[in-house]
Amino acid sequence: MNLKEKLRKRALTIGSWITLGHPAIAEIMARAGFDWLTIDLEHSAITLDQAQHLIQVIELSGVTPLVRVGENSPYLIKRAMDAGAHGVIVPMVNTAEEAKRAVDTVKYPPEGRRGVGLGRAQGYGFEFERYRDWVREESIVIVQIEHIDAINNLSEILAVDGVDGSIVGPYDLSGSIGVPGNFKNPAMRKALHTYELVSAQLGKAKGFHIVHPQRKTIMAYREKGYRFLALGIDTLFLGTGCREIVREFKA
Repeated sequence: MNLKEKLRKRALTIGSWITLGHPAIAEIMARAGFDWLTIDLEHSAITLDQAQHLIQVIELSGVTPLVRVGENSPYLIKRAMDAGAHGVIVPMVNTAEEAKRAVDTVKYPPEGRRGVGLGRAQGYGFEFERYRDWVREESIVIVQIEHIDAINNLSEILAVDGVDGSIVGPYDLSGSIGVPGNFKNPAMRKALHTYELVSAQLGKAKGFHIVHPQRKTIMAYREKGYRFLALGIDTLFLGTGCREIVREFKA
């Protein structure tokens, strides 16, 4: 069962975030057993050329490569897809119109408005027909819910045809409420409750980025029905391991 089908059936999937542009990072993480890996082009120094190399490594490792683009831009989204991403995570989607724009840029006509290029995804011009059919059936669009406006418009956003699921950006969402990083604040709890309720009503996969993953936290989100879980970031995995070893040695 591929990621698209898992999202449709709301089966549990786990992934992580890549912010370092070296292919070895992608290979190490892909071999760890994640279902999907997201290459972050919003908050990293990764270039599109590096992203394509990372996509190749992730894909050849049997893991689904996604790209979190820098903004809801047709230019950025179609370049990520042409590089071979299986789908995109689109930040700061606050309205149904913005969700539709993201879908339109991923899908070719008649489902969308994406222009045709002949890059890696299209077999460098030799496999366009196969890719065209694949995009229609298998490409993935995840909208990022990271503003209170998105919570208020969530029913309309998730109802857009072609949106496969969503993922909460907890830091920006809490910031939009005026309590950055305070996930236990009553207003933040209320926003998350609304997110959970509406997503369940519309049958769309719920996602959350657990930046500092611990078993207790992961299980708590799993029990709440979250099925698209991002665990950690490459830099935090590396830094945490280093700190634990040094701390233990110095102790």
